[in-house]
Amino acid sequence: MRPILTTSPYALVSVGHASATILDHARPLEVEVVDALAAHGRTLAELIASGESVPAGPRSAVDGYALRGEDRGDRALVLREIVAGPDQGLVVGPGQAVRIMTGGILPDGADAVVMVEDTEERDGRVAILREVSPGGNVHQVGQDIAVGEVILPVGAALGPAEIGLLATVGRVRVGVYRRPRVAILATGDELVDPWETPPPGCIRDSNGYALAAAVRDSGGEPIWTGVARDDEEGLAAQVGEALAGADVLVTSGGVSMGTRDLVKPLLERLGTIHFGRVNFKPGKPLTFATIGGALAFGLPGFPVSSLVTFEVFVRPALLRMQGRPRVSRPRVEAELEHELRPDASRPEYQRAIVQWRDGRLVARTTGSQGSSRLLSMAGANALLEIQPSEHRIPAGSRVSVLLTGDLIAD
Repeated sequence: MRPILTTSPYALVSVGHASATILDHARPLEVEVVDALAAHGRTLAELIASGESVPAGPRSAVDGYALRGEDRGDRALVLREIVAGPDQGLVVGPGQAVRIMTGGILPDGADAVVMVEDTEERDGRVAILREVSPGGNVHQVGQDIAVGEVILPVGAALGPAEIGLLATVGRVRVGVYRRPRVAILATGDELVDPWETPPPGCIRDSNGYALAAAVRDSGGEPIWTGVARDDEEGLAAQVGEALAGADVLVTSGGVSMGTRDLVKPLLERLGTIHFGRVNFKPGKPLTFATIGGALAFGLPGFPVSSLVTFEVFVRPALLRMQGRPRVSRPRVEAELEHELRPDASRPEYQRAIVQWRDGRLVARTTGSQGSSRLLSMAGANALLEIQPSEHRIPAGSRVSVLLTGDLIAD
C-alpha cells in the first residue's frame, strides 16, 4: 500500500500547456494502402492529382439538340439520338442538329446544345425558339477537373465526396495514415461488469464502454483489456500486456492521491510523466506520460471527468496520430439562457446544449454538473468554457463554446 500523500508532487499545469505537451508527442503513424471503398473516415497520406481531364470530351449539360452555335434558324434533324455513353461517331454538319441526352458526348461539328424546351420538332426539322451561342449548355473538356490538378491534399479527411473524387480519377487504392490502436484499462476493486448485479459498495464499469465508443468516434481502434484491480503487480502486468499491442494506453481511475491510486507511480516507473495535474474541471488529476513510443493517459475515474478529459485532451492526440492537420473542435460564442456559477479557482468545461434561436446561438447546461452524473453528457452537443470567477455569470452573457456535436435547430 502506498503512503498517504498530503500534497501532490506534480505541478498544476494550464489547459493550454497540457494540450501543447500532448500534441508535441503525438506524431502521425505510418502509412498503409487501402481500398478506396474502405477509406471512409481515414486521413489521406498522399497528394492526389488527376492524370486526366474531367470531362475528357465536351458533354451536353441538358437534354436537347446538339448543333453548330453559329448557324441560325431551323435545322435539319439527323435521325439518330445521342445518349450518355460511348462516342457514337456522328458528325453534325452546317444546318443540322441531333437529339442528345444530358451527359452525351457532343458529336464532331457541334459546339452547342439548345434545351429541348426551347425547340419544336416537326417533319424532320427542329425549330429553334431560343438561339444559343457556341459553348452554350456544354460541359467543356476539363471543366470539372483539369489534367494535373490537385484534387485532394495530404491530410484530407476522406468523406463521401472525397471518395467519389478518388473514383472519378480512377484511384481505387490510396495511401492513408494508420488508425491508432488504443488500449483501454479501467481500474478499481469496486468495478464489476455491466451485466452483473453490483454487490454493496461496487458499481458497474461504464468507463470502459464509454471510452471505447469515444475512441471509435475519434477514428481509433479500441482494444479492451479489462478491469485492473488495485494491486501493484497485477496492474503492472495488465499495463505491460496492453502496451504490447497498442500505440496509446488510456486508463480510468487510480490517478488521485489515495493509497490505492497506483497508476501514476506505475507510469513513472515505466516511462516519463510529462504532467500529473491540470488546472481544469472536471479532471484535475489527468496524467500524461510516454512509455517507449506509446502515449499513456491516466484519466480520472468519475465517468464525466473521464469523458471530458478524453474529449479535450485525448481526442486531439488521436486525430494528430491519424495525420489530421486540424485537431481541435470548432469554437463559437453563445448566449447563456440562464445564470451560471463558475468555479472560483479552475476553468470549468460545463456540458451544454447549444441551438439556433431567432438567428443567434443560445446555450443551456444539461443540469447538475457533478463529475459522477453521466446523464449530464447524454444529449450534450457542447462544452462551455467557463473561466474561474467568484461572481455569477448572468443570463444573456456570451461565453466560449467548444462544439462537440451537431447544432440543434430552432
